[in-house]
Amino acid sequence: MRLTDKVVIVTGASSDIGKGIVKRFIEEEAKVILIARNLEELEKTRKEVGSEQLTASISCDLTEESQVLQSVNQIMDTYGKIDVLVNNAGAINDPVHFHEMQNSDIKKLIDVNLFGVFHITKAVLSKMSDVKSGAIVNIGSIAGERAIQRVHLAVYSSTKAAISMFTKAIAVEYARKNVRCNCVNPGIINSGMIKSYLEDPQARKVLEDRLPLARIGEPEDVANAVLYLASDEASWVTGTILNVDGGKTASEG
Repeated sequence: MRLTDKVVIVTGASSDIGKGIVKRFIEEEAKVILIARNLEELEKTRKEVGSEQLTASISCDLTEESQVLQSVNQIMDTYGKIDVLVNNAGAINDPVHFHEMQNSDIKKLIDVNLFGVFHITKAVLSKMSDVKSGAIVNIGSIAGERAIQRVHLAVYSSTKAAISMFTKAIAVEYARKNVRCNCVNPGIINSGMIKSYLEDPQARKVLEDRLPLARIGEPEDVANAVLYLASDEASWVTGTILNVDGGKTASEG
């Protein structure tokens, strides 16, 4: 097993992709701490993945640094180490023109997608640096690499582009501390707000026809990529952005 006795934090763990990551990691015998705001949803996720003895839930608002520090210290007190951090938590807006967005909605995206990642990464890096060991995997989006015609996500895309650069900067800054940092950029995944859209066979086929691999991605596809980057098999991989998108970026730039 690739992650036996590794202590892993997965943020946004009650989301579809988060759940897929948790499930894949416990299959590799990791001890996984699920983090999100809603404790009830986290506990539901733990039951669904079916290995409650290998998991624990912590309710935490990642935009509040004091809560993040308290959560990280709690994990250290319980497990004595943090081997892997998966920054999966994120927010997305309904596609609207940028000039029509409320400032409060813009701020929410920045707070969750950037400061949420910054806060917990900062807290965890202080622990990983002490022992000179660790792996961080950020979840970005191919929307951070390319603007999508008729899908208005200027702020969301900007935050995800920032995560890509943050990944590279952290990878280089902490390489001599033996802490790796990589990023997975999913494409169209059967998760979140798009799930209901994909229930329409005709709409689904339109999207599938635009993908070189001719199928919509599943949370498991993202989870497998995250697992590789978190594992020792990727011990010489850091600062990379891995697109998990069925060939979408390669075919359209």
